[in-house]
Formats: sequence, C-alpha cells, structure tokens
Amino acid sequence: MPSLPVVKQFITELISSRDAWRVPEPNLVMDDPEQVRGFHEAGLEGGVMAPVYLFHAINVSEVVRPGDVVLDLGCGPANQLAMVARLNPDSQFLGLDLSDEMLARAQEQINAQQLGNVALRKEDITRLGSLGDQSVDAVFSTVVLHQLPDLEAFNAVFQQIHRVLKPGGGVYLVDFGHLKTERAISYFAHQYADRQPDIFTRDYHNSLRAAFDRADWQAAHRTYLAGATGFYTTFVMPFMVAIKSPIRHPLTTEQQAEFGRLYRAMPGWHQRDFDDLRTMFRLGGLKLGHFPR
Repeated sequence: MPSLPVVKQFITELISSRDAWRVPEPNLVMDDPEQVRGFHEAGLEGGVMAPVYLFHAINVSEVVRPGDVVLDLGCGPANQLAMVARLNPDSQFLGLDLSDEMLARAQEQINAQQLGNVALRKEDITRLGSLGDQSVDAVFSTVVLHQLPDLEAFNAVFQQIHRVLKPGGGVYLVDFGHLKTERAISYFAHQYADRQPDIFTRDYHNSLRAAFDRADWQAAHRTYLAGATGFYTTFVMPFMVAIKSPIRHPLTTEQQAEFGRLYRAMPGWHQRDFDDLRTMFRLGGLKLGHFPR
C-alpha cells in the first residue's frame, strides 16, 4: 500500500470540494539559467526526482526495441533521456526542446556520458515540422505537457504523435493530472521542500497548478491513440496520468541488473517514493513488467 501521508492526501482529495483550477505556467519556455540548473540538479542520481525518473525509465524501456528511432518530446536537460539512452544503446534517440538553455545543458550531459545514440534539436512539439509522417518507431514524454499554454496546444501534440508514429510503435506519455484542491497541490509541491532548492519547489508548485484535467487526457487519448495504447492514472486521485502502449520488448538481463542497482543505490526515502508511485499506478492498472530489487 502507499505510505500513510500519501493515503491521507488521497482521502482528503476524495472528500473535498474542488477549489483548484488550471493556471498556465508563468514561463512556458524555461530559459532562466537558475531554473534550468534547479531542474537539472533535481533529476540527477540522488536528486529529489530520481525515483520518478527511474520509474519512467523502466516504462520507456519496455516500449523501445533495439534499432528503434525514438522521439523524446520536451527533453529538457536530458536527465531522463540520458538514462533511457544509456540503457538502450542499440536504439537511436532524438530529444526535442524549445529552450536554448535546456538544450545546452542537455548537450553537456550527452557529451559527459559519451552517448553516441542521442541527437538534440530545437523544435516545437506542437508542430514537429522537421519530422515526416510515420518516421519514428517510439515516442515518449515525461512530465512536460503541463507546460503547454492551452488545450489547443495539448491536443496538437497528440495529433502530431499520431502523425509521426509508425503503426505498432511504442508510446509512453506521462505527466501530472490536475488535482482537485489547492491543499493537495501544496502538499506535493512542498513535500520535500527541505531537500530541494526553493526555486524548484516554486516551479513544482506552478507545474501542478498548470496540469491538465484527467478528462482532457482521456479525450486526447480517445481521439488519437485509443486502441494502440492504454490510459492510466494513479489510484483514486490523478496525481499522475499515463498513456502507454503494450510492452514491445521485455527488459534484458543487463537492463534489469542496472535498474536494480539504481534502485538499491537510492536512500530509503527515495525507495519509498518509487514504491508509492509504482503502487499507485499498479492499483490504477499500469503494471511494470519488471520491478527492480
């Protein structure tokens, strides 16, 4: 079961009346160096987002096959992209972002890890103008779509995914779902405020307020990706929402060993966060094909 503090938030969210509505991000493109640095540091091994990135890396790896051309929509500083690319060396990855500062940080990360299977490009993910129809084998995006300005842009991303993805391709899209109360939003944003930079806490709070409703996700899924993917939310309250295709490639022995190493290397509170996220999604229907131990 999820940890007691999370269960309490479930109950509070369930019985409370709605008082929180979507507020778009104040900066739709994160180009401020301090913001980028805080976001980058939070996603490093040992950073506050490490357990979330590990969970997503497993999900992405389950829908990527060797030889695939894989698109990362909104790659940011490439913390997530680098982890996935390192664990899938026989696939080619293209990370897209609109922020020059993010792309510069991402290139540093790719160079430092000597990842020859990653390319980066400045691109609007609502248009994907440089990509042809059915030109990629898999698409993923992790905690990015809430940064879009409005529902029109949100739906445009799904339309573009449908256009550029080959039939039978892999999909893993995940982001925050909009919570019903400001109290729940504040809880999750400040849960680890003592362990993360103040600017990250503020950005996290803005991100949760900017999340799209579960109904918006369901409508986009039904219109563009239904049949080839499943739609999932965390149990009871949609703290996170995911769309995932069936497993296309079971994890290799080497991948399983590395995921296990990363899990064991995390401090106990990170492991609890990973376990909570896994449990909340599992109760919502999304099950990992492999759980690291």
